[in-house]
Order: sequence, then structure tokens, then C-alpha cells
Amino acid sequence: MDLLNDFTSYLHQQTKSEITVKGYKQDMKQYFQWFHNSYGKECPALYRENVLEYISFLKNVKMQNAKTINRKISSLSKFNAFLIETNKQDEFVVDKSDMLKVQTSYASPTKVTETEVKQFLQNVLESSNKRNYAIVVLIAYTGLRISEALAVKLDDFNLQTGECIIRNGKGEKQRIVLFNSKVILSLREYLKVRDKYTNSEHSPYLFLSKKRVRLDRTVVNRIFKNFSDSVTPHQLRHFFCSNGIEKGLSIHEVANQAGHSNVHTTLLYTNPDQAKLKSKMELL
Repeated sequence: MDLLNDFTSYLHQQTKSEITVKGYKQDMKQYFQWFHNSYGKECPALYRENVLEYISFLKNVKMQNAKTINRKISSLSKFNAFLIETNKQDEFVVDKSDMLKVQTSYASPTKVTETEVKQFLQNVLESSNKRNYAIVVLIAYTGLRISEALAVKLDDFNLQTGECIIRNGKGEKQRIVLFNSKVILSLREYLKVRDKYTNSEHSPYLFLSKKRVRLDRTVVNRIFKNFSDSVTPHQLRHFFCSNGIEKGLSIHEVANQAGHSNVHTTLLYTNPDQAKLKSKMELL
């Protein structure tokens, strides 16, 4: 579909991450499929009436939750902006008021316990792969997103000072994160064997694969799945935030380390997790 290909090129020109581009494309593919199923033709442009009908379809037929629907509305809004900027359409037909109101969850997003994380880290350690252990420790004790961890280059960090610059955080924002002794030790041990990787001399990246100059996120996800069904890179990031607050870091310190643009996101981690909340409810 030409429109979708043009939209993809537009997103790349805006330097959107591959994950973001993939999400927008998937949402728009679903909209185009719905349009074709409904009207028996290809979607030529966005119309207000169609957008509202689609939102109703997502709510009442697909029974999707508000957060999912809002994400798809956001994708439609981005597509609308693309159509206008490329002179394919004259007006905005997606409005901010179309977004569904969502009550923020009270429970912490963290779904893994400190014991589960420590067991996971120990199992990776005992597998005797220093690269794998270094990357899981890095995420667990810095709160880095997986994309940020894989983008770290050798020149980005200093193990003497325990500092690392994240050059391409969410929203293209840079920040400095700090390494604790666990991270520093695991990285030092990994760096001792890094030169054994095929492309070590030609890659500026910290984490390498056996065949490529940079470790791929699909490989990392597979590593996690080999050792746990519940601990994921994103859950380790959640764990860092809640663990940091429990261990005495301030809200602003955790927000800075994790790269949260809104401190209200960090505040969620001060709440009990779902299991603790249910336990408290039983006391009523």
C-alpha cells in the first residue's frame, strides 16, 4: 500500500525509533483492514465520520481497553498529520477529545519480586556467559530501556567514575546514568572476553553478538526467555524503579536515572504492587 509506505518514510525522516515506527505501522494496518472490511475499498484519506465509527468498533465490538484504543487514536492522529504535511489532506479529523479517559492505576507496574530477580541473575551468572550476565545486571541496576542498553558504546561510559551517557533516550533526550559496583564488576568481567567476539575490533558498541557488530534485541529477549517466564527486560526496568525507591532513592533521582520525562510516571512505583494491594484489601 503506497500510503503506508509513504507514512513509514515520513516517520523515518522524523528519526522515530524502529519500535515506534513498527507500532504506528501495525495500528494503521489494522485501521486499513477495518476500512476495507467495512466499505470494500482501499482507504483514500481520513474522514471524521470513519474515525468515530472505528473508535466505536474498537470499544463495542473488539472490546479493547482504553489504553489500547488511545494508542490507536494517537497513531491515527500521526497519520493525519502526515497526510496534511504531504498535501494529501487539508484538515485534521482526529481530535484530542477523542482520547478515552483512563484512571491511572494505583498499583505499582512491578510484577517481579526482588527474590525472583536475584534468582534470575544468579541463573544467568551460572550459565557462564559473561556478556549475558553483564547486560541483565546493567538493566536491573540502572533502569535502562533495552534499546538504550544495546546502544551504549565503549566511549559512552567510564568504569572509574561509574558514569555512562545515554545519547539517544526516549524523545532523543540525553542523560547521565550511574553504575553501582555490581554493574561495574559485571562489565569489567565481560570486557575481558569481549575481544573474542568476531567483530570486536570493528564495532564501537559495548554489547556484541557472535556474528554482528551489535547485539540485537531479539537475541536479548531470547536470553531472558531461556531463564525466566516472568522476568523480561521491561520488568527489570520496573524492578529498578521500585527497588530504587525502596532502597532510599528519591523520586527525582529514580526519574532521572530511568529517563522518565514526567515524574508522575515515577510516582507509580511508590504504590504497592497488585499482590500487596489485594492483601491489604482482604484486611477490610
